[in-house]
Amino acid sequence: MSKPIYKSDEEIELIRQNCLLVSKTLAHIAGHLKEGVLGADLDEMAETFIRDHGALPGFKGLYGCPSTLLISKNEVVVHGLPSDVPFQNGDIVSIDCGVYHNEFYGDAAYTFAIGEIDPDVMKLLVVTKDSLALGISQAKLDNRLGDVSHAIQHYTERVHGYSVVRDLVGHGLGRKLHEKPEVPNYGKRGRGIRLEEGLVIAIEPMINMGTKSVRQAKDGWTIYTKDKKPSAHFEHTIAVRKDGPDILSDHGIIEEVIDKNENLQKVSLKS
Repeated sequence: MSKPIYKSDEEIELIRQNCLLVSKTLAHIAGHLKEGVLGADLDEMAETFIRDHGALPGFKGLYGCPSTLLISKNEVVVHGLPSDVPFQNGDIVSIDCGVYHNEFYGDAAYTFAIGEIDPDVMKLLVVTKDSLALGISQAKLDNRLGDVSHAIQHYTERVHGYSVVRDLVGHGLGRKLHEKPEVPNYGKRGRGIRLEEGLVIAIEPMINMGTKSVRQAKDGWTIYTKDKKPSAHFEHTIAVRKDGPDILSDHGIIEEVIDKNENLQKVSLKS
């Protein structure tokens, strides 16, 4: 079994630059996201934005992926392909993006809420986003990978009664988009590899409102929930450092744009 590839400080900075470009791309998309917009148009917009910044789309062409963005709506968990079906009021849309530049990848994802979202669905988004933060908090020196996984699973399943997808996981990231180790969103404390300085991983909870079971569409890409209930997905790329987890991507710049877009709801519970 291949081992994780640990990154130098210089390599981590290159990955950070790429992850920040991914975040800026998602922020750019967030400024145009609203009811009636087509995923295919957003995909074209994202590719132009990435290339204009001197990088390459990280997903397009990889494993035969036909698009720059993976756009997953409502019951689609991940790997949805951009389409000509307009977004509607009340849709939740996970947008996953990667870039490649200077021999390294960047990767991040965010689930957007278009218009008026059902409060139960908004709670799913909030809990999933919070579970990502909890998982990241455990990505510290000398912890085990299972500590990250357990934090996500316990909060989403035991505390809130949702389901963690088992078929899809996070991953190491570097010169390849997917490196060792796999980063499940379920597991036991104290299990798995010991987290060491320079490990770079993409942590990405995929949390379902109903069953954990998923199916793949005939397009060979789209993964949807078996019971067709909503699913949420948030992703950060992080590095394990001596002083704690270092988040290389940035949801903050995405949320600044969401706050300015009256067509999107901020991912938060109304008081």
